[in-house]
Amino acid sequence: MLQGLPPLLSPNTRVLVLGSFPGAASLAAQQYYAHPQNQFWKILQAIWPSSPYVAGTDSYENRSKWLLAHGLGVWDVYGACEREGSLDASIRNPQVNDFASLRRRCPQLQAIAHNGGESYKHARCTAELGLPVYKLPSTSPANAS
Repeated sequence: MLQGLPPLLSPNTRVLVLGSFPGAASLAAQQYYAHPQNQFWKILQAIWPSSPYVAGTDSYENRSKWLLAHGLGVWDVYGACEREGSLDASIRNPQVNDFASLRRRCPQLQAIAHNGGESYKHARCTAELGLPVYKLPSTSPANAS
């Protein structure tokens, strides 16, 4: 059984991006969206071009602080699962994270954005928080086509 990463949240988080489960590169690095071909950090830098870091070159700690300072948070729908490799299609026996705790942990939370289809399968659960829920295209390199 693989264990996911802890949530990257703060009491000031207004938008939470939920992935499915960290890929092998992210688990090895203990960093969200660590695969060099994942577009997550590059997209955020394109949205906020005046960011103080260059995607892929600054430390994960600095990128995380920057993310939180912009009111964004990152987590996954699955806290644990069995999987060979990094593909969502290979996920077996997933354990869904405790979304009910989000209201307490993030009192300013205004929306949930699901990063990809596997994450969005749980939109019904996150919609129970009474917040807008959005489906984003996956930033994974497996979604490059």
